[in-house]
Amino acid sequence: MDYYEGVAIDYLRADRTLFVNTECCIQITPGHNPDKGTHWYCDALVADFRSKAVFLCEISYSVQLSDLTKRLKAWHDNWDGIRGALARDCALPNEWLARLRPWLFVREESIPNLLKRLSKIGDGPPEFVPRITPLAMVQPWLYCSWNRVGEIACCSRHTCTKPGSIPEAMAK
Repeated sequence: MDYYEGVAIDYLRADRTLFVNTECCIQITPGHNPDKGTHWYCDALVADFRSKAVFLCEISYSVQLSDLTKRLKAWHDNWDGIRGALARDCALPNEWLARLRPWLFVREESIPNLLKRLSKIGDGPPEFVPRITPLAMVQPWLYCSWNRVGEIACCSRHTCTKPGSIPEAMAK
């Protein structure tokens, strides 16, 4: 587990409508051994029962985000295969997989760099546009640990808002 990954996973689990499968193997080519063929271990696969959607969550504390960019490019290039693998291996409904998106947790100061890198990946399905959450928003004292709802504050003392550097389509 990478630095900060556990904090982001706890954040996800605090929303009782999200079900989280950590280190989920996404295996494009079916087979007994995932080490053969195209595959990835996603930091977390999240099934969102509120919106009936699925998220491939990646958490990075890196400033440059080169490894994350490589992974996103590979996912972009194999998007239909990923969707098929999740239907086959995780028994996720096609209705939910139609709203499959990456969900990225990164340092706030890395967001401009991430947006530049995402623009170079190329056009893809509209659902490939990732949701981006700054790591600063997942601090455990900023949300209710047993009933977090969406990306909002749990009380009037906390303000959990995304920075303006995240385009609106990526914020939701």
